[in-house]
Amino acid sequence: MITFLLNQEIRQEENLSPNMTVLNYLRTVQKKTGTKEGCGSGDCGACTVVLGELVDGRLEYRSVNSCLTFVSALHGKQLITVEDLQNKDKSLHPVQQAMVEFHGSQCGYCTPGFIMSMFALSKNKPAADKADVMESLAGNLCRCTGYRPIVDAALSLSSDQPLRDQFVELERETIAKLKAMQATPASLTDGRLKAFSPRTTEELASLYQQYPEAKLVAGGTDLALEVTQFHREIETLISVNLVQDMKVCAETDDALIIGANVPISDAYQLLATHYSDFGELLHRFASLQVRNQGTLGGNIANASPIGDAPPLLLALGANIKLRCGANTRTIPLEDFFISYKVTARQTSEFIEQIIIPKPAANTQFRAYKLSKRLDDDISAVCGAFQITILDGSVSDARIAFGGMAAIPKRASHCEASLTGKPWNSDTISKAMQALTQDFQPLSDFRASQEYRTLTAANMLRRYFIEQQNQDNHIETRVTSYV
Repeated sequence: MITFLLNQEIRQEENLSPNMTVLNYLRTVQKKTGTKEGCGSGDCGACTVVLGELVDGRLEYRSVNSCLTFVSALHGKQLITVEDLQNKDKSLHPVQQAMVEFHGSQCGYCTPGFIMSMFALSKNKPAADKADVMESLAGNLCRCTGYRPIVDAALSLSSDQPLRDQFVELERETIAKLKAMQATPASLTDGRLKAFSPRTTEELASLYQQYPEAKLVAGGTDLALEVTQFHREIETLISVNLVQDMKVCAETDDALIIGANVPISDAYQLLATHYSDFGELLHRFASLQVRNQGTLGGNIANASPIGDAPPLLLALGANIKLRCGANTRTIPLEDFFISYKVTARQTSEFIEQIIIPKPAANTQFRAYKLSKRLDDDISAVCGAFQITILDGSVSDARIAFGGMAAIPKRASHCEASLTGKPWNSDTISKAMQALTQDFQPLSDFRASQEYRTLTAANMLRRYFIEQQNQDNHIETRVTSYV
């Protein structure tokens, strides 16, 4: 049985398919049709809802795609939909009223999703600026009104004081209800399919040994597509959503330690503090709805050749800690990827931590992403570079790409061409040519083989130019909303 709040109503469900998404639960079980279905793959934002959850005893709100969220993930959380926002006197919530006053809706199909993203923004960043607004709305598509009036509506809500609404008035009551729910175990079955939600790493390891064919799910931002797009059934799910000891970010004297279950939006601050380009790339990692649920551990375990995080982690020399039962082992990330969707993970083994070395002296890290649109898009090419320069020569080079091979992969020939050579334009030209020995990328609808080969090499040239002109480099690595 799972227990959660639907707005302020305690719901207990035990006879639902674990493969059911929150979107389908709302529309078919609860008959709440304000939440719309658009793409069914987390790209349009029409299905956006907000989840309230306790973090260190505080109530935090996150916008998520309900089409990618399995209903079992609701345990111990508060689910808020567009129908729940109206005030007690039936008047519009301030976010809804702002959308009306600024003429932010025409056909209205996308409007509920925008409203929910704006609602979450008003809770998390009351004094939001334009950059905050653009980031919060990047996962919502509008085909008719356009973004200007919607952005203006969101900006009109910006204030030094949080919005006063029924959620503020009921906050203490909500926290008390959620605390009571967290103490109860969670599982779900329809008699044939089943889902488990362990609360500790030990419980997770034991369950995974008991059900070695189970699918592990964190945010479900990729796994859910098996159900929504390919119409496959997942017989056994084990959710790591409640495993708090895998949601820890920490640092030692020489490394950053990120739990495999840390949502990408929560890992941002630590990564951006030490590697600013990692932070810049995370702003373009899918959408905020996806980052609020997807994890670095999931992005690695998925072993996609176009995942954004693995190339950066490879260039940084990251290791991963794997666990099976009570046994653990730590391996370099580059040894984890074997071939397309094949990894070094053994039966019942899962990623527990990602370990990233801190920046070393005389080393500069850069990352670049090419895609057809700025936000919420998959990379055609993602390149990451960490090169150490001593006395005018390259003493070490770690260069990795996504989108160039069947796996995220280091460019070994390019690295060898650089190492020990003078740091100059001639060396860079030779290293760019060496890249052609490292990769023979495919042509697909995102980019041709020729385009990928050329732009990957040009990324190295850009790195060189930026390193040579640090007082005159491109100030904004992605864009500016000033």
